[in-house]
Amino acid sequence: MRFFNTAGPCVQDDHYMLPVAVRLPGVVGLVRRKAYFVIHAPRQSGKTTAMMELARELTASGEFVSVVLSMEVGAPFGDDPGKAEAAILDEWRERIAFRLPAELHPPGWPESEPGRRIGAALGAWSRHISRPLVLFLDEIDALRDAALISALRQLRSGYPERPRGFPWSLALIGLRDVRDYKVASGGSTYLGTSSPFNIKTESLTLRSFTAEEVAELYGQHTAETGQVFTPEALARAFFLTQGQPWLVNALARQIVEVVVRDPKIPVTGEHVDAAKEILIARQDTHLDSLAERLREPRVRSVIEPILAGGSIGNIPPDDRQFVVDLGLLRRDPEGGLVVSNPIYREVIPRVLASGPQDSLPQIQPSWLTREGTLDADRLLTAFLAFWRQHGQPLLGAAPYHEIAPHLVLMAFLHRVVNGGGTLDREYAIGSGRMDLCLRYGETVLGIELKVWREGEGDPLNEGLAQLDGYLDGLSLSTGWLVIFDRRPGLPPISQRTTTETALSPGGRTITVIRG
Repeated sequence: MRFFNTAGPCVQDDHYMLPVAVRLPGVVGLVRRKAYFVIHAPRQSGKTTAMMELARELTASGEFVSVVLSMEVGAPFGDDPGKAEAAILDEWRERIAFRLPAELHPPGWPESEPGRRIGAALGAWSRHISRPLVLFLDEIDALRDAALISALRQLRSGYPERPRGFPWSLALIGLRDVRDYKVASGGSTYLGTSSPFNIKTESLTLRSFTAEEVAELYGQHTAETGQVFTPEALARAFFLTQGQPWLVNALARQIVEVVVRDPKIPVTGEHVDAAKEILIARQDTHLDSLAERLREPRVRSVIEPILAGGSIGNIPPDDRQFVVDLGLLRRDPEGGLVVSNPIYREVIPRVLASGPQDSLPQIQPSWLTREGTLDADRLLTAFLAFWRQHGQPLLGAAPYHEIAPHLVLMAFLHRVVNGGGTLDREYAIGSGRMDLCLRYGETVLGIELKVWREGEGDPLNEGLAQLDGYLDGLSLSTGWLVIFDRRPGLPPISQRTTTETALSPGGRTITVIRG
């Protein structure tokens, strides 16, 4: 079976792909103009794959010699440019041998002083071959400190000698534009030069797929196998991924290889949702690496207030941009930072709730009827008993203190829906709330979470009004409002947890839980 990819034209029998020029218009023109430029985009957006395909095309044309080479192996040697260069050039030799025919290889790296070896190597290679050399240097921002400064200066110093004495065209590929490269990850000091790569002609951002491009990519599967994606399925796939290339690819593979293996069966929106749940549960490499990032202090400082519905406040612009560059957040056209797509919106709190979830005691599913349906009243009784007995100790298992109660509640609800339902989340900066929608068979329960903090008034009335709006969207006549009281000096959770009913401004009877 062929599989989905995200790079360029289809040149291998087992790939579905879209043309590079669709996502990077003008890139070939930059190469032809002998430009030195930057390509940046969040992780797993297809940068490397796309550029490898473009390099193959340029070499196959007979006009250029082109290859993608990584700088990443030099990362451990940030304070020793000589060691970084040695590691980089050693890897380059191996990659070149694998990706280019022998007649296009360099003559062997010349002897040179530390801090000059990359420039000398590129100069020798450019002079040795008969075609212009076009290089794509990947993971450039993996380098740090002196190693990064040295590499950028060597590329700049050789620039006047092109095309016979240095690469004809060169692109730096990474998370960020070159002006934002830092001396160290997490640092706030800019590179020790105002123009580390002032020969840059242009910066290109590799964008995500549009809805039309997702349909085109999936349509290649239809053309080969006859398996149809319904319009609903295509719309759902784009909504869940927002065109993020790795997710578009991974979701499609789950659909056609796991959920709907028979090509005679059309793919529906329900199939897409089932594939999404499998993808999230699997925590494949990309999603797992994002999960690791969530524990970094500079990431936490941005993500935590968003999940809590609070304000980001005076977080340094560089930290905000760093989380955007990672692909965890995006800037919404209507304003503000939002989680990049609904799948990440599910992954982030699930990962953060995994500690409390692993710490949960054995809980009998008393919320289920004999017929296996969910009873909301029984669920309320079960949650109150759980929260009174286990809420206090489980708060310490949550990695984000500000939303620890939210994470413990979500851990409990994940146990409820495990294998039989879904739990969706909504949150927005400045709203002061998190909304949850639990679906189990025919039962749909809308839940709003609020926090009562020191110096603030009781959030009951605001929460009831906000919950009205959320329940309107779900077409529900009732729901839960959970108020976590985080003010100091209160009795233990086991003593202060209560429940009551209240009438919302919209006339709905709401169950109010205080804990």
